[in-house]
Amino acid sequence: MKIGYARISTADQNADLQKDALKKGGCDKIITEQISGASTKRPKLEKLLNKLQASDTLTVWRLDRLGRSLPHLIEVIRDIEGKGAHFQSLTEGIDTTTAQGRLTFHLMGALAEFERSLIVERTRAGLEAARKRGVHIGRPKSLTAAQVKHAIKLIGAGERPAAVARSLSVNRSTLYRAMK
Repeated sequence: MKIGYARISTADQNADLQKDALKKGGCDKIITEQISGASTKRPKLEKLLNKLQASDTLTVWRLDRLGRSLPHLIEVIRDIEGKGAHFQSLTEGIDTTTAQGRLTFHLMGALAEFERSLIVERTRAGLEAARKRGVHIGRPKSLTAAQVKHAIKLIGAGERPAAVARSLSVNRSTLYRAMK
């Protein structure tokens, strides 16, 4: 069975263009969903993917109707392929029932993986450069060096650690960690 999926983002948009293209593309059934492209939850798409059977073809008008991003799109298409089903995008001419369509999909996947690797490398290099410059990475410290020094002095003078922590607006465990 060839199933079409059309998505519009807002109520003022109209799915007719997508539906017409999907009908012309030979879809037996068309599922329409109105939800933002940035949304991680797409109930109708999730239901469609769960019901997809081997030899079914999920067809979209354009790739951006299916995935939020390239990695998400690849994840969805891999899920489809994992069920023995196929994917088709009418505008981009991707059809995983053909050798050329599978090649195109795998090239997209390789490029997405390459992009993720580059992002990871740049992030690590940036963090390392920041550390070398003495920049603190992570959550900001709850207490300054002066506050810790003052707390040590107060506790040394007999003040209870819990009272000192309250006066500094931190938990007692935070105070103890800072004093180490």
